[in-house]
Amino acid sequence: MLKNTLSKYQIIIITGVLLWLKSYLVYKISFDLKIENAVQEIILFINPLSSVVFIMAFALFFSGRTRNIATLLLNFIASFILFANMVYYRFFNDFITIPVLFQTSNMGDLGSSITSLIYPYDLLLFVDIIVLAIYMKVRKIEAPKLSSKKIGLVFASSLIIFIVNVGIAETERPQLLTRSFDREMLIKNIGTYNYHAYDAIIQSKAKAQRALADGSEIADIENYVKADYKEPNPEMFGAAKGKNVVMVSLESVQNFVIDNEVEGKEITPFLNDLKNDEDTYYFPNFYHQTGQGKTSDSEFLLDNSLYPLPSGAVFFTHSQNEYQATPELLKDNGYYTANLHANNKSFWNRDIMYKSLGYDRFYSLTDYDVKPEQSIGWGMKDEFFFQQSVDHLKEMPEPYYTKFITLTNHFPFTLEEEDEFIPEWTSNDGTVNRYFTTVRYTDEAVKMFFDSLKNEGMYEDTVFVLYGDHYGISENHNKAMGEYLGKEITPFESTQLQRVPMYIHIPGNGNGKVMDTVGGQVDLRPTIMHLLGKDTKNTIQFGSDLFSKERQDFAVLRDGSFITKDHVYTDNTCYDKESGEKVEKTACEPYMEKAKKELDYSDRIVYGDLLRFFDPKTGTIKDE
Repeated sequence: MLKNTLSKYQIIIITGVLLWLKSYLVYKISFDLKIENAVQEIILFINPLSSVVFIMAFALFFSGRTRNIATLLLNFIASFILFANMVYYRFFNDFITIPVLFQTSNMGDLGSSITSLIYPYDLLLFVDIIVLAIYMKVRKIEAPKLSSKKIGLVFASSLIIFIVNVGIAETERPQLLTRSFDREMLIKNIGTYNYHAYDAIIQSKAKAQRALADGSEIADIENYVKADYKEPNPEMFGAAKGKNVVMVSLESVQNFVIDNEVEGKEITPFLNDLKNDEDTYYFPNFYHQTGQGKTSDSEFLLDNSLYPLPSGAVFFTHSQNEYQATPELLKDNGYYTANLHANNKSFWNRDIMYKSLGYDRFYSLTDYDVKPEQSIGWGMKDEFFFQQSVDHLKEMPEPYYTKFITLTNHFPFTLEEEDEFIPEWTSNDGTVNRYFTTVRYTDEAVKMFFDSLKNEGMYEDTVFVLYGDHYGISENHNKAMGEYLGKEITPFESTQLQRVPMYIHIPGNGNGKVMDTVGGQVDLRPTIMHLLGKDTKNTIQFGSDLFSKERQDFAVLRDGSFITKDHVYTDNTCYDKESGEKVEKTACEPYMEKAKKELDYSDRIVYGDLLRFFDPKTGTIKDE
């Protein structure tokens, strides 16, 4: 009887087993999932089983050759999900979420970035489908009809397997299903397919939050923010009052390149000199706090002093929300606000989101004359972008608040030989090798930009804010990074590599210095506003002025990791910041609640569109 049953359902059984094994092999080969003991390895091995049984059960609704075709189709869809996550993980070191799938308008601009992430051996994921198709055709296998009751039992068995899976996983990681922000933990414990189903449920819940939200929900957040407010430093408040603001987003530039060399040549000679300038405040302990939205997340942090979402990009998922962003707040001070970025205006949904943030003008690709020789990789080379942007600055009314978004130092970090100021590094990792040359190019382009503004007489009356938007080298390149830096890239070191350059340059100030305070992109808005002499006491924000004498040394990353003056907390482990050694978790506990609360409150604001209930002019909740 068993032999007969196996014969009748052999295609489904074989397909299910192969899909199970493929999932496990992808975990081991393509994802960097940290396994600490035998139980975790067992969980990793069994976690695809419940979803594989569930997926294959749908084929049982069919009979005859239609079932075989349905089985192959289900296998292809499931395999493609694995493939898509593999490719996404190679660059982002993360997993696809539902909001990411709606960012399809970005796809046309990815170009060489995607092709460089796809390897020929990836096709092996689909070989079994071809082999099974040939096998079915040769053997002419027919599949008998199955009763609804028996199909129901198969679905029930998948649910039982899932419950057992979660039960074992909970012994290793209690409250597992409350950690929607920790995608690696979820994949490791419940599997790729179950994770995507869980993500769909979370996103549906998030969509419902706005409809159910009311003004009472912002009361606790308002109380927290006001209690956490840090008074500005009177010596710096208004230090740039009335000046133009030029912010430069340094694409993918991480702080480890500052004062470093390749083959005896400086990677960032201009940025190295700038940090030692008497008019520059340099922040070496400044962290990017972006999530899946990358550059768009850094913009969101900068303009709103709110955190990005745990999945997807706010620019896509909540572009119609009501915000109280810097451009809107500066209108009262007579500022003209503009973004300059030589890329398609729809990329990251910027054309829609910038309107919601209150910008007066967006200079996009159509505002630039892009010749073929002036373009590479993702678009216009930074050198020519800055050249033409100076002309745009000339036509703006003053004072202006502007943001320049660079492009050249973007993955896969390609550059023509004539644009290379330093040679590529020599390791077995081409991505890391090329990274240094494109960083050097961007450094030179920024220098030329500064020189142009000086020559045009537009330099002295401007405050400059330069910041790295997000990491450039992901954890997938830890081996090469360890070789370059001469040390093992532990979770502690990986967190420290999330530091990005941040400079505030005020010509004529003369009091510049290195600021050791720990901070992040969420702190940029209050810092800039206070420099311009505009108080932020009545606003909802989670950052604090980097110059404030009252501020805490603190930065929380989107994955829940955080950094203080003396410690780094990541991957559920507390580290001594000076030595990089593990210490008792109690040393980090005083900041755990703050980190969790700020991310949660910020998420509530975005999901519920809660700022529509708050008046930033009075600093009170609006009457309903």
